[in-house]
Amino acid sequence: MMATITITMRESAMLDDFFVRAVLAGVGLALTTGPLGCFIIWRRMAYFGDTIAHSALLGVALSLLFQLNLTLAVFGVAATVSILLLFLQKRQALSADALLGILSHATLAIGLVMVAFMSWVRIDLIAFLFGDILAVSKTDIAMIWGGGLFVVAAIAWLWRPLLASTVNPELAEAEGLQPERARLFFMLLMAVVIAIAMKIVGIMLITSLLIIPAAAARRFSPTPEIMAVLASLIGAVAVVGGLFGSLTYDTPSGPSIVVAALILFILSLLPRLGRKEPQGQGT
Repeated sequence: MMATITITMRESAMLDDFFVRAVLAGVGLALTTGPLGCFIIWRRMAYFGDTIAHSALLGVALSLLFQLNLTLAVFGVAATVSILLLFLQKRQALSADALLGILSHATLAIGLVMVAFMSWVRIDLIAFLFGDILAVSKTDIAMIWGGGLFVVAAIAWLWRPLLASTVNPELAEAEGLQPERARLFFMLLMAVVIAIAMKIVGIMLITSLLIIPAAAARRFSPTPEIMAVLASLIGAVAVVGGLFGSLTYDTPSGPSIVVAALILFILSLLPRLGRKEPQGQGT
């Protein structure tokens, strides 16, 4: 009897341990994606976020092929795609959405084909595509919080030029704020977030965690700064709610987090139902 109780207590401690790690990792990521998601909403760059996220699978394939660090490989590919996109946009050979579509599907397809050719490697594609937050380690948590603090500090440093170039790029250029440089740094910060977020919510769901909390926060934010803070808080609530839902109903953790964020977004619409949205609301 005592042995059974001891085993049960040990199992409970293990459950609490991995669940706490998952919560810490998810909340750390949510606090990071909040401000970035706001700029994605303001700049109408949702498709760009998808493109960078899809390129992560190519980074996974390269890390397996050349035995590189997974996070660094994903960041390298995402950063390369960002720079390539800027270069192609300056050439003006194709429209921005056409370039994004080509890069998004090409990098995803190349990654899948490379993984298929590596028959000597066994990988769980589902974990990469949809994440496995319950498997995060203490090292992962340190990387998420360390990378997150770096990204948030960089966003705070770039806040004025990013915001000015979002509202009026020509005026920002005239004021010497160098909007193109700020845009490049923003894209590189996106690559950092994709690299540290992939293990938690997966390649296919990263953009959702960036966009949905920011979209929900927009309806309650009189200023851009408040919107960034609210987006982070809503993302953190979605992470905790999604993890508890996953634990209760035995559903996949990554998609459960996104569903929780979607529920919060739908709830954010309720006070506005039947009201006319002010014209030119916010940035």
